[in-house]
Amino acid sequence: MAFALSSMQVTSTAFEQHQAIPARYTGEGDDVSPPLAWHNVPEGTKGFAVICHDPDAPLVKDGSYGFIHWSLYNLPGDITGLDENTPIGTPGSNDFDKRGYGGPMPPEGHGKHLYYFMVLALDHQTALPEGLSMAELLKEVEPHLLGIDRLVGTYQRG
Repeated sequence: MAFALSSMQVTSTAFEQHQAIPARYTGEGDDVSPPLAWHNVPEGTKGFAVICHDPDAPLVKDGSYGFIHWSLYNLPGDITGLDENTPIGTPGSNDFDKRGYGGPMPPEGHGKHLYYFMVLALDHQTALPEGLSMAELLKEVEPHLLGIDRLVGTYQRG
């Protein structure tokens, strides 16, 4: 992914940076996306995309590593966050071979995993089709990336 220095900050009312993600937002719970908020977005932001990636997952797919739990795009540039289980945006494909959010659920006995909830600020409003993979999404949005920040949560099964 392209590097885009930014003062943007991503937070959640559900968990703090590098703290445990509540079970409600996992595959062992209600499996709904957590609320996210962001501020200090780069000047000229006209759209957003969100990706949740688990780099600790033992999966290599299409030259990438880890596990994609969520990609959401076509988000307008005038929003400052997403509600829990958000209905807005266009869902991409995750590594569960589904569309939308699929919560953390590392393999049993695999220990604690990190989950990167990344918000990408874009210089234009996208109108991309539903179901893009993360690689397809990044190919479309990287040239338009103004800034990026991430909130990192943890989860351990059981």
